[in-house]
Amino acid sequence: MTKTNKPDYLAKAKQLSKEEAERLLSRMGSKLDRRLEKNKISREEALARQLKLEDEQLHEWREVMHGLKAKEETKQTKQTKQTKQTKQAAKTQTPGKKKSPASVKASSKVKTAAKSKTPAKTPVAKKAKVAPVKLKAANFAWA
Repeated sequence: MTKTNKPDYLAKAKQLSKEEAERLLSRMGSKLDRRLEKNKISREEALARQLKLEDEQLHEWREVMHGLKAKEETKQTKQTKQTKQTKQAAKTQTPGKKKSPASVKASSKVKTAAKSKTPAKTPVAKKAKVAPVKLKAANFAWA
């Protein structure tokens, strides 16, 4: 009898086409692959175990993705709440009122004096052309 928890994986493995079975075997992990090579388990049982493993991995992946989507949704709702609050705060302020000194931000950058302009670049002198050197055949070992 097989050690797979669900017998429907064994039935699914038997229904696979030859091409699908080959693809499934190519994705098989090394431990399961070695058992198959040593004839400790049948091919159908190896396929069933691989199907079960892939279903479990898919289930775990879906849980992680749902968790990420939930985090993203909560993040977006927090952002929308903050933007609504800032809009309401802006509406409550009257245009004639001045902001209190506590709410005014101090500039963190210190202004420096403007730099003086550098003089225009001087033109670079042209390089003199060098005549090509003719090599003698005596300088080479192959000649």
